[in-house]
Amino acid sequence: MKVLGFGDNIVDRFVDRGIDYPGGNSVNVAVYARRLGVEAAYLGVFGDDELGCFLRESIGAQNVAMDHCVVRAGESGLSTLRVDDGERVFLGWNGGGVTVREPLLLDAELTAYVSSFDLVHSSVYSRSEGELPALARSGPLVMFDLSSEDEYRAPSYLDRVCPYADLVLLSCSHLDEAATHALLAEAVHRGATMALGTRGVEGAIARTERCGVTAPAREPDGAKPLVDTMGCGDAFLAGFAVSLVREGWAAHTPPHREAIERALRDGADAAYEQCFVEGAFGHGRPVGRPAVSSMWRAIDQEK
Repeated sequence: MKVLGFGDNIVDRFVDRGIDYPGGNSVNVAVYARRLGVEAAYLGVFGDDELGCFLRESIGAQNVAMDHCVVRAGESGLSTLRVDDGERVFLGWNGGGVTVREPLLLDAELTAYVSSFDLVHSSVYSRSEGELPALARSGPLVMFDLSSEDEYRAPSYLDRVCPYADLVLLSCSHLDEAATHALLAEAVHRGATMALGTRGVEGAIARTERCGVTAPAREPDGAKPLVDTMGCGDAFLAGFAVSLVREGWAAHTPPHREAIERALRDGADAAYEQCFVEGAFGHGRPVGRPAVSSMWRAIDQEK
């Protein structure tokens, strides 16, 4: 089984800790899939600054392949945040830097590469909407994170994404159960094969044309303190999707209800474990400390 994260990467700067962490929705899903024991890769654009080198080193340390990534002249994506009582609070970002400003376009070579995967993931933070038809034609299952902002719930936006997605994720912690069901049904009506709504401590809901399945969250038992919730939604998605593929989910082979129920439990377990990880997947370093290895210097000098 092979999983590809396609699109965004970013450095998350915790101002209260004075620490930078590697991350990004597409990167995180690839890293979490690798931690679940499957082969994983990331495909995207890195900035040529020191933060870009930090990101590449950190992702590579997770045994996530980056063979077809591109380094462009420009700044890396940077978000700033802090943690209040275990919950992350975003303070701002630079728009994603060159990764979002000049994203990869899928030519014949990259499309052939993508076709070697079982599952490819992207998100609203990647500006990859225009590549979704090519992703869908290339063969793998396609999943897409629609985040929580209202602009990504608009019918016009859903119509750009849902017809090409086997699974869409919507963050719904601000909605009640009825509103979540209605939103997921709308995504399926507009073309998504399956829609997943995560609701934080209220659990999650998965919906297809045939059924809707609700599952509780796995709550901390108090044995150890929460670190923060960074990456929990991405971890849930990775756990859910990997579980389904292991149960036989594939293009034109929709999962049965029992597989969805099991996948919701597996997703909840993955999100629970993520609560005890600093940043998205560790690898934190003090803000401002360079961490460019001789390996990446040599690679960059050859470009």
